[in-house]
Amino acid sequence: MTEQLRLMAVHAHPDDESSKGAATMAKYVSEGVDVLVVTCTGGERGSILNPKLQGDAYIEKNIHEVRKKEMDEAREILGVQQEWLGFVDSGLPEGDPLPPLPEGCFALEDPESAAGRLVAKIRAFRPQVITTYDENGGYPHPDHIMTHKITMIAFDGAADKEKFPEDEFGPVYEPQKLYYNQGFNRPRTVALHEALLARGLESPYGEWLERWKEFERVERTLTTHVPCDEFFEIRDKALIAHATQIDPEGGWFRVPMDIQREVWPTEEYELAKSLVDTSLPESDLFAGIRDNA
Repeated sequence: MTEQLRLMAVHAHPDDESSKGAATMAKYVSEGVDVLVVTCTGGERGSILNPKLQGDAYIEKNIHEVRKKEMDEAREILGVQQEWLGFVDSGLPEGDPLPPLPEGCFALEDPESAAGRLVAKIRAFRPQVITTYDENGGYPHPDHIMTHKITMIAFDGAADKEKFPEDEFGPVYEPQKLYYNQGFNRPRTVALHEALLARGLESPYGEWLERWKEFERVERTLTTHVPCDEFFEIRDKALIAHATQIDPEGGWFRVPMDIQREVWPTEEYELAKSLVDTSLPESDLFAGIRDNA
């Protein structure tokens, strides 16, 4: 190795980094990789999902600061660096018809202009690998979809000094690989669901699988399975740090750890772009990069 390996994970809200690819990041940190989480919004419009904290007047009034502190704690647990892009949470529209998005929110930004902030982060940090969401956002939250859009623009734009001038965005840099997080995939869900039922245990995934049928969700191509079961506890601890968003007694934590490790000890990704030669399937986000770094 002649150059430090660096991984950038681009997420929409604080807590997304702990529910999507957190064990992978902790694994790479343990190996000496520099890992930077870039969080697009402050999560200002996120609902308080932990029933134990609902109705707390202080949290409701200071949700932005509360979520920032939660992010600080999760960052320390994972051992990663973290920076904000500074956009305003769009919230998740609900109703029929859906209400309009709030003025000034992230999802209403011009993607080309908004991508400039991420270009500057990429050029400063110089990651070989970037992870984000697919074109559906993983699920159709407007901020997740916008995160996908600006990451796609910034991945190419980081090397384009005509589109993003160096005097404004920093010296050009070309990242090598771009992945979509696909941790919530059907094969994993089915495997864990069936393993729980086979052991006579209750599964939290029955409703998930029924919803999968209802929405006819298109299966994604899982190109990369990163073994990281040694870091599942760190993942869960980081997720619980986002106390406003996660009930520690909720469905996230109902599958015994020994079953998770035995049945599905990896986190999954879809290789979206690669400027290096690699052989699929992979077990390493840096496949094709390590030998050339």
